[in-house]
Amino acid sequence: MANKIDVKELLEAGVHFGHMTRKWDPNMAPYIYMERNGIHIINLYKTAAKIEEANEALKKIAASGRKVLFVATKKQAKDIVAEKAAACNMPYITERWPGGMLTNFVTIRKAVKKMASIDRMKKDGTFMTLSKKERLQVDRLRAKLEKNLGSIADMSRLPAALFVVDVKAEHIAVKEAQKLNIPVFAMVDTNSDPRPIDFVIPANDDASKSIEKVLSLVSSAIVEGLSDRKVEKDELPAKEVEATEAPATETEA
Repeated sequence: MANKIDVKELLEAGVHFGHMTRKWDPNMAPYIYMERNGIHIINLYKTAAKIEEANEALKKIAASGRKVLFVATKKQAKDIVAEKAAACNMPYITERWPGGMLTNFVTIRKAVKKMASIDRMKKDGTFMTLSKKERLQVDRLRAKLEKNLGSIADMSRLPAALFVVDVKAEHIAVKEAQKLNIPVFAMVDTNSDPRPIDFVIPANDDASKSIEKVLSLVSSAIVEGLSDRKVEKDELPAKEVEATEAPATETEA
């Protein structure tokens, strides 16, 4: 079971601050506690419950050995997402979302393979046989691919889920996931529509402190899932040994 979420910690991180009331999406009404000075205040008890719900699901995905793709291209979220996703060994997109990243995954894999082939060229010396101009072109292509696809280079199949910061900013990613029935977990602010999201976490998606807090809780749950998977794998050989030895013990008896 995931750890209980401390509402006081969410409050201190400013997770409760929504947008100005005139910018709200009425579908977020169930998650709004009140209005103060023209700003909507998010109900943190509901946020805490939703984080716990999301964490349980994310933990199971991690324990099953599948990947969660983190998506955040807005300035205040990029570095936090890159750090937290890397810490729990998950892929992430923090530059522009490559159109067709999910719906045209085969093409994306081709680009990743191109990156790998350039790396091989550099290792086996083929790169140095190229002209200076060609080397420069190859280096530029490699840098461009690394910038857009670097963190997903090891993602050999579609992710089991998406975790999105700001569903308005990442609407293309959300739509692609919906088309493929890939569940979407997301921080959803008061100005966004929560209906396309499978696991809504009502939260301030603009302040770095709020993003940092939610991502810390989420990534911890994933790490927990990965840890459970490792324990299960380590226990497996022992169980197999016991299973093979069991009949022999019965015969002796």
